[in-house]
Amino acid sequence: MPIKEGDFLLVNYTLKVKESGETVDTTLDTVAKEARIHKEDNVYQPKFVVIGEEYLPKSLEESLVGTEPGTKRTIELTPEKGYGARDPGKMRLVPLRRFREKGIDPVPGERVELEGRPAVIRAVGAGRVQVDYNHPLAGRTLVYDISIEQVMEDRDDKILSLVSRRIPEVTKEKFDITHDESDLTIEVPEEAFYLSGLQVAKKSITADLQKYFPRLNTIAFREIYKRGTAEAKSEVPEATAETKAETREAKPEPKTAPKKAERAAPKKSTGRRSPSTTSKRRSQKSKTGTEEETE
Repeated sequence: MPIKEGDFLLVNYTLKVKESGETVDTTLDTVAKEARIHKEDNVYQPKFVVIGEEYLPKSLEESLVGTEPGTKRTIELTPEKGYGARDPGKMRLVPLRRFREKGIDPVPGERVELEGRPAVIRAVGAGRVQVDYNHPLAGRTLVYDISIEQVMEDRDDKILSLVSRRIPEVTKEKFDITHDESDLTIEVPEEAFYLSGLQVAKKSITADLQKYFPRLNTIAFREIYKRGTAEAKSEVPEATAETKAETREAKPEPKTAPKKAERAAPKKSTGRRSPSTTSKRRSQKSKTGTEEETE
């Protein structure tokens, strides 16, 4: 059946810049290595796409409509159909100190994020850095070699793909789901618990699922904290409790012992007079002419 808008697809592609012939992106591991753009932290596998949602450039997705699954195509996009023409107004001069304050040593060609927007450093001068907020592929003619690997039909696969898209740090196989027609529970794996932006991702996942599965009334996220972790954390409090018990046993039981010690203390220092005692005795001597010794 030909591809239509709203279909869930898995596609492989390689993207080249027509003007230079440079390969700038691919889903294929071998191609990435040959083009010397391979990154160890990338997962090279077919890309999940929903036609019409612009997970790829809009014109590219539109070109796939009507194509049969399994088809391989080469599609060329002019700048207007790709990432647009370059806009000189998106070039900025930024004080070098702003990079230094963030611990960044700017280098031409490096991609950075400033004011919440991605940018490319074009030049570094005396105290200023030229920053380009245009998309790196703006003004370029793009050539996609693309193949449709699969049209997804299974409901669980679609749900897990939507989840993984919002939490790409964790593979979809590590999520478990249980559901009926109206209720869905997503079990979140432990390695995702402390990811930055997890709560925002949950909201986005919920919006996606409600859009594509309108019969869902309830969507729940379940996080399970295993007992082994709790036991490891409880070792320290238990040891502390034992130490406190030992300390209580070591204290002298008689209540009168501290009082006897307080009375005995002055006797050990009878040969030594404190300034206050001496002053008192001098005062007495001035009145009586004699100095009385008192304990």
